[in-house]
Amino acid sequence: MALLEKMRAALAAGQNPIPLGEMMGFRAVSIEAGVAVIEIAAGPEHYNPMGTVHGGVCCAIADTAMGIAHASLLEENETSTSLEIKINFVRPIWKDTLTAHGRAVKHGRTVSLMECDVLDAKSRLVARASGTFMTLRGEQATGR
Repeated sequence: MALLEKMRAALAAGQNPIPLGEMMGFRAVSIEAGVAVIEIAAGPEHYNPMGTVHGGVCCAIADTAMGIAHASLLEENETSTSLEIKINFVRPIWKDTLTAHGRAVKHGRTVSLMECDVLDAKSRLVARASGTFMTLRGEQATGR
């Protein structure tokens, strides 16, 4: 079963298909081919020492949304890894619901370009990320 079907089955069963999400408190909202939406109820447990949501939290949900959007396009026995991520923060966040909308810009055979907008509960842009992801096959994909 391709990863997209596995993730959709987990969502349908009420399970979070993102192990890191359990620890950080985020969850997959929807997963379609080339698109993934991740949500987090950000609060004091996610704050940095200055009292706002840590940039790493936004980066983690953006990376996850882009990674799942990429993984949703993979064939059986393929897997992927992040090669690089860039993120721009445009608004500070305190206690708020954040939604990361990851999408494929260009899905290539080996390297793919992804983007993600992180929005607050009022649909205002909080951060924009882009990432490059690599598709792994054969021995590279074994055990991943």
